[in-house]
Amino acid sequence: MDKREIDRLLPEMVEWRRHLHRHPEPSYQEKETSAFVAAKLESFGIEVKRSKAGYGLTGVIKGSRPGKTVVLRADMDALHITEESGSEYASQNPGIMHACGHDGHTAMLLGAAAYYSARREGLQGELRFLFQPAEEICPGGAKDMIAEGVLEGADAVYGLHLWTPLPVGTVGSAPGPLMASADEFFIDITGKGGHGGMPHRTVDSIVAAAALVTQLQTIVSRSVDPLQPAVLSIGTIQGGTAQNIIAERCRITGTVRAFDEETRYAIRRRIEEMAAAVAAVYGAEAQVDYLMGYPPLVNDEAEFRRFFRVAPEALGDTAQVIQMEKIMPAEDFAYYVKEIPGCFIFVGAGNADKNAVYPHHHSKFDFDEDAMLHGATLLVALADSCLNE
Repeated sequence: MDKREIDRLLPEMVEWRRHLHRHPEPSYQEKETSAFVAAKLESFGIEVKRSKAGYGLTGVIKGSRPGKTVVLRADMDALHITEESGSEYASQNPGIMHACGHDGHTAMLLGAAAYYSARREGLQGELRFLFQPAEEICPGGAKDMIAEGVLEGADAVYGLHLWTPLPVGTVGSAPGPLMASADEFFIDITGKGGHGGMPHRTVDSIVAAAALVTQLQTIVSRSVDPLQPAVLSIGTIQGGTAQNIIAERCRITGTVRAFDEETRYAIRRRIEEMAAAVAAVYGAEAQVDYLMGYPPLVNDEAEFRRFFRVAPEALGDTAQVIQMEKIMPAEDFAYYVKEIPGCFIFVGAGNADKNAVYPHHHSKFDFDEDAMLHGATLLVALADSCLNE
């Protein structure tokens, strides 16, 4: 790996990132972002394969010698957030913002592509630079790209996430489960509406819903193995139209997070059973609409060990390489590592001196752009290690 050449690419990565930050596009609408990426890849002399299911695309470099195939992935979509960062490269698209760092992910992967485009003659094997749309919204862009064959014949897949909770210079991951599944539920309680002064002639959907909210909180504490982390959170409860009317309908919505499939499905089963039983006690009916979102992201243990081995040498003595604790946010990179060995890695991007202190999905979110140098270096180091072993 030529570290100096990657260093020289940082100004271009910053330029690309700031262009993308000024022109964000939300999930499933990444038309101009995809066109920008494709144009850059083609300018590097890289073959571009476009997805038929959305705005995803894959750049392909085949080396002069046969060998392994490595997939490097970045996500491209922005969020429906009005930017309040005040930066000179702030979003020019009202109500849309790169508030999660995907502009940086795209720029880092373009940097890795530019690096390898000048080294294809000595390359052993094949590299695929996968630019994925729609990570932020289920069902996500990963499943469609996998269905189109982006992983066929591949030996490993790597992805990065810039992460402001970690200081710049720190990178981390974990073997096995790293990020949780993310499922959603919508429970409609139907009773019998009527006059607030004559409740005995009604079936109060709000009372039934309130009881159900309380009972749902017992699922994690009493139905889940305490050694298996899980979260069940109620996000909304909506019912009623006036203070003196018994509501006929009430809706509860929430999210469920877990790190293994057994726990994930056990919680779903208990929610469905409990909704029906509690509603029935109050003479009401419950309809549960359950959306299975992204599965748990489970890193391959051998690929995590590769990361832990190559990162210190690639990033130098000033970097800190850590084994992270599990975190409850979800990522559709989970679908890739369900298919082939891989590792997802967090790249520290927080820096109070540069006001990179706000959490992801915040209207003032930004990151230390020096982190992109660490990310691109890590992508190259992981790919080199896998291709050359």
